[in-house]
Amino acid sequence: MPSHPPTKVAILGAGRGGTALLDLLHQICTIEIVGITDQNPNAPGLQRARELNIPVYERMADLIRNHGVNLVMDVTGDPAMERVLHTQVLTGTDILSGPASRILWELVQHQSTLQTELLHAEKLAGIGSFAAGIAHDINNPLQLILGLAENITEERDFDTIHLQAQDIIEAVKRTTAICRDLTSYSRRASSLQDGEIAMNTKLDEALKIARYAVVLQDIEIRKSYQPDVTVKGNPDELLHVFVNLITNAVQAMESRGTLTLETAIVDGVTQVRVSDTGCGIPHELLGQIFEPFFTTKPPGKGTGLGLYNIKNVIHHMHGTIGVASEVGRGSTFTITFPRAADASEGSPRP
Repeated sequence: MPSHPPTKVAILGAGRGGTALLDLLHQICTIEIVGITDQNPNAPGLQRARELNIPVYERMADLIRNHGVNLVMDVTGDPAMERVLHTQVLTGTDILSGPASRILWELVQHQSTLQTELLHAEKLAGIGSFAAGIAHDINNPLQLILGLAENITEERDFDTIHLQAQDIIEAVKRTTAICRDLTSYSRRASSLQDGEIAMNTKLDEALKIARYAVVLQDIEIRKSYQPDVTVKGNPDELLHVFVNLITNAVQAMESRGTLTLETAIVDGVTQVRVSDTGCGIPHELLGQIFEPFFTTKPPGKGTGLGLYNIKNVIHHMHGTIGVASEVGRGSTFTITFPRAADASEGSPRP
């Protein structure tokens, strides 16, 4: 089938509505956002646009009368704007404003809420697979606490009692750390937590969480970390991405093989790779694994939402995820984040 040129969109208004449109439309390959403008130079959507390498304009006329714009989307909320646009927009350019733009914004918000809820539901569903690992890790310090407490009841030497009490304190701290890790992992992610994420630290944190879900003692773990690799995004959501990828890799190896975690910056592009030496994915299935509810696991062993949610999180962070796999030899998932836009770039002048 012949390929069609992308629809070129101009966005007026960089408040909540404009920011939401940017986050949605930049993920759609058939849409090109030619620019955004707002009277407020500090509007949040302008900063988001710079992060996405989308041009920011000071003058509305410079935006809507150039670049072969096909559609002008007005989310300013100004009732007079529609009349102004009809006098300035070139013939052949469509305008979406007023109630239609508000409905679109509400749909965008609804989709964003649904994706957030879906991610959280899938995360909670996976917590059940942690039960065996959690029970093992909590049982050991509890048995130690019980034994030491029994000894103290019969011990008369104060120095010995003091040492055993210190051991009890350390065992309680280990148990508390387990609960803290799991509580942090299972909480609902907030968009207000977006910030710089140290990728190496986040991978190590995910490895610690994943051991509750899968057996790692017969897995050789290789790390190839480049120092100071960071990206901007939501740390809770990225942790879920890494936990899922690591868990899937170990399950594909049936708890025996080599897990390789890599981070690197190549030509300004940040890359993270999670590789396994497991069963691999048949070539004919590679195009389906990121689709919702698709799974190769037996019934009751997976929701079919893991890789779908991973793809959505990575796309929201303006990155991409791909997979290379060979049956019988293993798989490598590669996450790529593009170079961040220079936030100091100015808007085009009139």
